[in-house]
Parts: sequence; C-alpha cells; structure tokens
Amino acid sequence: MPATVPLPPLKRVPPGAWIVLVWCASTLFTLLTTFRLPGETEPQQWPAAQLYRWDGLTFLVASTAMALHGARLLHRRPLRALTWLILASIVETNTLGVGELPMAQYLAPVLALYFIAAAWPHRTAVVALTMGVGTLVGYIATRLLCRWDVGMSAELAVALVAVISWLLGNSAHQAREHAERLSAQTAARAVTEERLRIAREMHDTVAHSIGIIALQAGAAARVAATRPEAAREAMRAVETTGRETLAGLRRMLVALRAADEGHGDGTEAVPTAGLDDVDRLAAATTAAGVRVEVRRLGEPRPLPPDLDLSAFRIIQESVTNVVRHSGTDACRVTVDYADDVLALEVTDDGRGHGTSTDTGFGLAGMRERVALLHGEFSAAPRPEGGFRVTARLPVPEGVR
Repeated sequence: MPATVPLPPLKRVPPGAWIVLVWCASTLFTLLTTFRLPGETEPQQWPAAQLYRWDGLTFLVASTAMALHGARLLHRRPLRALTWLILASIVETNTLGVGELPMAQYLAPVLALYFIAAAWPHRTAVVALTMGVGTLVGYIATRLLCRWDVGMSAELAVALVAVISWLLGNSAHQAREHAERLSAQTAARAVTEERLRIAREMHDTVAHSIGIIALQAGAAARVAATRPEAAREAMRAVETTGRETLAGLRRMLVALRAADEGHGDGTEAVPTAGLDDVDRLAAATTAAGVRVEVRRLGEPRPLPPDLDLSAFRIIQESVTNVVRHSGTDACRVTVDYADDVLALEVTDDGRGHGTSTDTGFGLAGMRERVALLHGEFSAAPRPEGGFRVTARLPVPEGVR
C-alpha cells in the first residue's frame, strides 16, 4: 500500500507542460480560423499576406521558441517566464493583421498568470498581474498613438479573462495556505494531546506509588524501635512498590522510544491496566494504612481498552488523593456496570478538601479523561463530610 495518495492524472502535468500545450493548441486554432471550415461561407478571419510566407513562418518559429523558453523558466523565474510568453504573443500577433492581441494568442500568458498567482508569493503575483494587464494597455495605447485600428472590445475581454485567471490562482494559493495552517494546527494539537496523555499516565502512575511509599516509610519509621518486624515488612512493601513503579516507567519509556523510531504507534506507551487491577490497588493501599472497600454492582464484562484504562486511572487517582489529602483511614470504591454506562464513585469521610500542596493536576487529569470519553465528572465535598468523586462513562453499543 503506498505511503501517500498519488496525485490525480492532471495534477501530474507540470505547469510548463500546460503552457506548451496551450500555446500549440492556440496556434493551431489560429491557423484553422484562416481556412473556410465546413459549414462556413468564408474564413472567420482573413490571414495577413505574410502569414504563409517565409517571413511569416519565421515569426511563427521565433514566437514558438520564445514560448517554449518561457515555459521552461516558469517554475524557477516566473516573472521572466511571463515576459517571454508576452513577447511570444506579440510576435505571433504581428503575422495576423489584427488590431489587438487576440484571446488565442494571449492564452499562454493568461494561464501563466494563474500558475504564478497559485504558486508564488503575493507580491510576485501582483507584479505578474500588472505585467499581464499593463501589456494590453500598452498595446492599445501604442496603436492609438500610431492612429491604427484598435480592437478595444476584444482587448477588454482579454484583460477580463486575465484578471479572472489571476483571481482563480490567488484563491487556490489562499486555499493551500489555509489547508497547510489547518494541517499544522492539527499536528500541533495531536502532539499536545499526546503529551497530555503521557503526562496523565506519568502522574497517575507515579503519584499513587509515591503516596504508598510515603505511608509505608512513615509507618516503618514510627515502629522501627518497638516493632522491628513490622518495620521490615513496611520497608519490603516500599521496595515492592518502588520496583513496580520503575518497571512501569521503563515499559513506558521503551514503548515511547519504539514509537519514535517507527516500530510502533505509541498506543502501548503505558503499562496495561484496567478494572481487574482495582483489587490489587485496594490491597496495596490497605497495606499502607488506608483501608479501601471495593463494591461492584451489575455484571462485570470486558470493556474497550481506553475505557477500561481510564476507569482504573480515575479510581487510582481518587484513592491517591484520599491517601495524600483526606486525613482519613478508609474510603469506598463503587463500580457500577450499568447497561449503557459505567459509573464510578470514590467517597471518604476525611476533611473534604485538598491541602496547600495539592497542585490540582489529579482532578484536571481525571476531568480530561472523562471528557475524552464524552462522559460526566464531578468532584466535590459531601454535605455530610468527606469528599466524593464520581464519573459516568458511556459504554459503546457493541459491548453493552
């Protein structure tokens, strides 16, 4: 499967090739109009005497060479290319015996105006438009000063088509710039969201573990002299929690490096976790001194990985906040497997508010997780005392 979508067939033709095709087609059209075609009583225009003579053919060859040279320069030197194309149109017109630059002869410069306005900076495009329209004005003025016939109406039509072509090219240029800005904004937003996701995972993983380690270390320090066996047990819990945290961080960093090197998409950047780990979380927190009571309502069932992980992280962060800020020794976790929603609730009987050391990142991270899943989140003190965190996460239809 190709890495990028191939361009449409017409987009593969470079601008210079389009200029050559238009020049050849317009020249052939001009020659055909000098003949009486089927259904006509006379040619559309009578050729000048020199059109089919050696001097007329010389002018035709010279103008075609100028047009080819201008087409070759278009992608590098647009204004110089336009100058050659305008000169080619004027030279070829000299063999037609007409009083204006005909539309057919001026199609190549008109098309060049479109490509210049579409691909080059606005200043270059404005200069090109001035050259294209100014040439028509100068051509008319020269013929008027020489008291020659002037095809004023036809020339105004050519000028109008040139301006329209430039406007279309300028619109294409603006549309491309807008698409590039949108693409850059989308890429920046994706990077920001990924950074926030990693930050949430880091915060949820590390904050809980550090909270448990702090409790266990404090307990060990208090009983080290009187109950050495309990102190050793607490320190073993500190070691276990620290090793698990380091292992989780290592898995996260390895997955991130693999995604950065192109060996993955980054979805495995965090250790897998889910509601099946809530009992392990409760046991570790209870061993640290804060009893966690887990209650499940409804029939447990497999959930999508993002929903399962987010639900676990919300419970983990809520329990961490209880350990760090509530000043209580117990909390309750309720997981309700309803038909169309997964309802989570974590309550405690503590102080009911954070401390001065609370950065608020935990609540913000939980709120972001719930918002990404189009759910409902609330975190507030309870009227009867303590704190309550609730989250309602919609369950996709396929797993209801």
